[in-house]
This record gives sequence, C-alpha cells and structure tokens, in this order.
Amino acid sequence: MSNELFERAPIHKAYFSLTMPVVFSMVLSLVYNMVDTYFIAQTGNTDLVAGVSLCAPVFTFLIALGDILGLGGSSVISRLFGQKRDGDGKRLSVFCFYGALFGGIATAVVLFLLQQPLLSLLGADAETLPYASQYYGWLALGAPFIILSYTPTNLLRTEGFSKASMAGTVLGSIVNIILDPLFIFTLGMGAGGAAIATVLGNLCADLFFVWFLLTRSQKLSVNPAGFHISASEIRQIFVIGIPSSVTNFMQSIGIALTNRFLLVYGNDKVAAMGIVLKINMIAVLVLVGFAFGVQPLVGYNYGAGNSVRLKKVLTFSYQVECGTAVILAAALSLLAKPLMGLFVSDEAMIQTGVVMLRMQQAGMLFVAIVLVTTCTFQAVGNPICAFLLSVSRQGVIFAIVISATSGIAGYNGVLAAQPLSDLLTAALAIVLYRRCLFPELKSASND
Repeated sequence: MSNELFERAPIHKAYFSLTMPVVFSMVLSLVYNMVDTYFIAQTGNTDLVAGVSLCAPVFTFLIALGDILGLGGSSVISRLFGQKRDGDGKRLSVFCFYGALFGGIATAVVLFLLQQPLLSLLGADAETLPYASQYYGWLALGAPFIILSYTPTNLLRTEGFSKASMAGTVLGSIVNIILDPLFIFTLGMGAGGAAIATVLGNLCADLFFVWFLLTRSQKLSVNPAGFHISASEIRQIFVIGIPSSVTNFMQSIGIALTNRFLLVYGNDKVAAMGIVLKINMIAVLVLVGFAFGVQPLVGYNYGAGNSVRLKKVLTFSYQVECGTAVILAAALSLLAKPLMGLFVSDEAMIQTGVVMLRMQQAGMLFVAIVLVTTCTFQAVGNPICAFLLSVSRQGVIFAIVISATSGIAGYNGVLAAQPLSDLLTAALAIVLYRRCLFPELKSASND
C-alpha cells in the first residue's frame, strides 16, 4: 500500500481513514457484547448472570495477552516501515503471529490447571460457581483462538489495512451473535453456550486474517520459511507489548476488585454491574477505536522523524477523542434507565444500574485523555511512560482509591472509585506527556 496516507495526506483524512474502520469494528464488537449480555440476562437467572460477570476478567486477560504481540509488534513494525525497513517488519510479523498462537496454547493449559483457585479468587460462591465454571472452561479451551485474533488485527493496520482488520472483527462478531441464542437456548447450554459462541467467533476471525495475510498483504507474513529474529528485536516488541497489554490486564484486575467489593452487598449488585460495564463499553470501545486506530500514523511519523506532522496528528487526536467522550457520556447518562431496561425487567436492579452507569460516565473525559496519551507512548516506543499509565487507571491507583472510598463511604464509595481513579490517572497522563514528549514536539515546531 502507498505511503501517501502516512506521509502526505491531510491530517483529518489520514486520521479518519485509519481510525474509522477500527471504531466501526469496535462498535460491532460492542453489539456482540450487548447481544451476548442480552441473551444471558434473558435466562432470568441472576446467579447465571453474576457467574458470567465474575469471569469477565478472564476474557480481558486473554485480550491482554493477545495485545502483547499485537500492540507491541505493531508499534515496532510501524516505526520500521517509517524507516523504510520493510523486510525487517515482515520478519517481526511472523514472530508475532506464531508467538501468539503458541503462547495461547500454553495459556490454555495454565488456565485449566488453575481453574478452581482462580474462580475462588474471582469471588465465585456456591450459587454462582456452577455457571462460572461452565463459562470459564470453554474460555480456557478457546484461549489460543482468542489470543491469536488480537495479533493480526493490530498488525494489519501498520500496512494501512484498517478495513481488513475491521472485516475480521466484524466476521467474528456476527458469528458470535448468530450462535449465541442457538447455544444458550436452543441447545440449552446456558453460560457454557455463550462462551462457545465467543470462541467460535474468534476462530472464524483467525481464519479470515490468515487468508488475508497469505493472499493480500505485501509487507506482513505468516510464512516461517527462513525466519530469524534477534534477542534485541524480541526485547523491543515485549518492552512495548507488555505495558500495552497491562491496560487490559489491569481492566481484569479492576473488574475483579469491583466485584469483590460489591459482593458484600449481594449478587444482584454484581449482576447489575456486569450489565453496566457492558453498556459502558459503548463509550469506551469507541474511544479505544480512535486512540488505537491512529497508532500506526503516530508510529510511522515518529519513526520517519517527521515531528511537525506528528504534533498535528496528536493535536487532532486529542480534540476528536475528548469531544467524543463528552458527547457519549452525556448520551449514556440521559439514556441510563431505558438502556438498563433492555436487559432486565426488575425495577430495583434497573435503578441500581442507572446510578452505577452514571457514575461510570463521570470520568469518561479523563478516560479519553488517558487513552490517547497511553497509545501515543506505545506508538513512539516509550515503555516506561506507557507502563505507568497502563498500571494506574484500573490497577494501582484504582486499588488504592476503591479501598479508601469503600471504607469511607461504603457502597457509594465503591461506585465513586472509578471516576475518581480516572481523574487522578488523567492528571498523571498530562504530567508524563509534558515531561516526556512535549519538549520534543515544541522543539520541532520552533525549527
């Protein structure tokens, strides 16, 4: 694909050409998540809904593992393409693909070995354990397919194939949506059926990505013939990939912590939060799509040493991200009650969810700032700043905040923990940006 898009196209054209397919794929992924939650909620079994919600950190953990090679590899490869080192980029893409595949197999084995202690750690009790076990077991079996799907979908964007990346995600989501009611209700498989549909959706996405890489890509590959890689190159991928994956891993920690602090107030609170977090993804996934979609453009221009264009890209990115965050937060807050009503009919649970959802939206502007800044540090190869932000919002800062606020304000403190953590992490992001990247961009603008 021509370098016109990365080097010379107007900023808004390059930005939306790369980000909109990612945003659209995120929206389709969101639709799948919403439909999945809808069908699970329609069972009318609160313990089943809570059991599946308790396993949400396992799924985000698998995504985090996929991001190690997906985001780490795409960061390094996009900079190599900016330096006109296409052959090196192709070699590294082979390593990322097979690393994700075999890493997924190893993860599946570990998950099966640790099933009981992990479910206990996640908060499964006598009522929710049967459902959590069903969902967990199928997720563990499908771990290789889930982890693998997050590698090529990121790598393809480094070559400008955002639409192909989107197509694979869309395919997986559609398969998932079609299979959900079949497995959950028709075959009577309940929570296990929802997990099977998820795994098969990811498998179909994997097959599409392999086909595309074999037949359409010129700069990326899955052919191991003649492959070699140095320890230094592996380190470059992991030094960015691990901090990148920590964002999703911390999301797992954040969900698990929230569930644990809510358990003392009843399984109905955990079930309500499970639905709320899926609705909240309407805003989060759109913001993630814009933030991650522009990474190849940031990485390419940073690798090419074009700091003037890089500054313009980042300015436009913050403007779009923050404006979108405000609009989505306002919309979800206003529509909180009807959105909850789509999933449950119990009035008490609806009211509980409305308060939870509005509290989540209070920090959405800060989430936007954190996402763009984190993705920027990942794209330019700054692992320390990327890592600090990745472990903060739903990790270190969140753990400290929820422990403090729950002790001070009880149940309301648990709900307030996330927006307060978002605010504090956004403040950290601004400090890191001004110290680590702003001086370089300011110098470029004065040249």
